[in-house]
Amino acid sequence: MQSLSEQREQFAAMLTRPLPADVHSSATTLGGRPALELRIEAPGPAGEDVLLYFHGGGFVVGSARVPAHLTVALLRHLDGRAVSLDYRLAPEHSFPAAPDDCLAAYRELLDSGADPRRLVIAGDSAGAALAVVTMMRARDAGLPMPAAAVLFSPAVDLTLSGASMRSKDGVDPIFTPAALEWYFDQYVPGGDRSAPEASPVFADLAGLPPLLIQVGSSEVLLDDAVRLAGRAGADEVAVTLEVAPRQPHVFQLDGSAEAAAALERAGRFLASRLQGRKEES
Repeated sequence: MQSLSEQREQFAAMLTRPLPADVHSSATTLGGRPALELRIEAPGPAGEDVLLYFHGGGFVVGSARVPAHLTVALLRHLDGRAVSLDYRLAPEHSFPAAPDDCLAAYRELLDSGADPRRLVIAGDSAGAALAVVTMMRARDAGLPMPAAAVLFSPAVDLTLSGASMRSKDGVDPIFTPAALEWYFDQYVPGGDRSAPEASPVFADLAGLPPLLIQVGSSEVLLDDAVRLAGRAGADEVAVTLEVAPRQPHVFQLDGSAEAAAALERAGRFLASRLQGRKEES
């Protein structure tokens, strides 16, 4: 079996793509953690929209840079900047280190003057789960909600209780339940995986902003997305669920026509919510 450092290197090598020539990236810090700030070069002053992005990788691998091309695709629909966070990874830093980092990042954006009406959140896989938990924690702390959130293939049930863990086992080209079990063991080593802040599919989602959830039909994590959408709807949250036929986990990363179309819809969703919040103000 590969070492953890080898897994992280392989994950980055497989998924990281060059950034377009018109994108400026710079290292920064947010909430006490390293982060990557992305801006699209354009004439005139930059706008005030902010996209806060949380990367995937099973809470164990991944970095802010890996999905940067995906972050940029969303940013093209906004007028401002994106910040992708390098939260602490397991097993060196187990739960709740990652959600602590994500909430600290969100809080610092607000404290530094970001208008929540012009702030949106997105994430993929584990990062999508962290996006949901961040909003839950912000709500419980009395902080204002962002305008909207986009969730790609959210990994929101660490108990692996969804029916698709069985029905899509062998169909999913990326994950098996056993592989996910290993990742989640690193993240929550012996704790209660059904706790809402670990598995937000079991959480109270009332008060969260509008959500767009995208998932592939070939994923063992399909039912994570479906049940999260149902939970959100039951809690009176505006939610849109898109299931892409025959697509794998976080297919938005692969550069296909389906990925481009999904990212276009996601970007337009965020832009429409920001526009609506601006008009409300």
